[in-house]
Amino acid sequence: MRDDRTLDTQTTPGDPTDRSDDTPSTDRRTAFRASAAYARNLLHGPARARVALATGVLCCLGLAAVAQTQGESADAAARGDALTARAEATQRVEQDRPSRDADRAATSATSATSATPAADPDTDTRPTRKPRPVDPAPVAGLTEAQMENAEAIVRTGREMGVPRRALVIAVATAMQESNLYNYASGVLPESQNYPHQAIGWDHDSVGLFQQRPSSGWGPVRRLMEPEFATRQFLSALEQVPGWQRMRLTDAAQAVQISAYPEHYAKHEWRATKVVEAIVPNGK
Repeated sequence: MRDDRTLDTQTTPGDPTDRSDDTPSTDRRTAFRASAAYARNLLHGPARARVALATGVLCCLGLAAVAQTQGESADAAARGDALTARAEATQRVEQDRPSRDADRAATSATSATSATPAADPDTDTRPTRKPRPVDPAPVAGLTEAQMENAEAIVRTGREMGVPRRALVIAVATAMQESNLYNYASGVLPESQNYPHQAIGWDHDSVGLFQQRPSSGWGPVRRLMEPEFATRQFLSALEQVPGWQRMRLTDAAQAVQISAYPEHYAKHEWRATKVVEAIVPNGK
């Protein structure tokens, strides 16, 4: 037989399944209060925590904001100080610039005043130095030293204003007497104290023209000078009557009184060529 009780449950008073709450009334009030407190804790406890947390966060944020503000203020102050220093430096540079410009202008003016002005070719009154003539190259088989001595003879004769013919006679005479070298004398040791190019032993004859101090031609020191010796010879030549119309060898012999009067003639063509090289015709 089936159990009808299981199919149609019949509850009786006092059966636990019929009661929704079997807690006594006093216990129920206590439980209610506990439930209310728990509810309040649920409502208010987390809220306080949240409020406290929010308050802490706000405080931290506030402190961070303050720190950031102070840092920004310090940076701004530093930037302001840098800008102020830069402005002051710029101002000092601008103030110093006029003085530097004035000093620079004064220095330039002093330099310009002390500098030597360029000579104006139209108004310059300073004497101009004549260019030194170029020495001619040796001709007629002469050496450099011989050519220089010939130039000294020609230059001295031109300073004296003698005719060209006298120049040729003088050069030819020196060619015969000394081969155009400035001789000292072995008989006169004094003559060797002066510039010379050779030493001869023909009595006390010295210089280009082999003039003898003992014959009254002049002091040894002066006769060793080519220019002085030339003046002595040309001055004596000009004292010979009609020397301009004489043969070269006769004019030279009239001055020199040589033991070989005809030997001067052989040097005429060479002497003429040398004079022409030093003083071309027309000069």
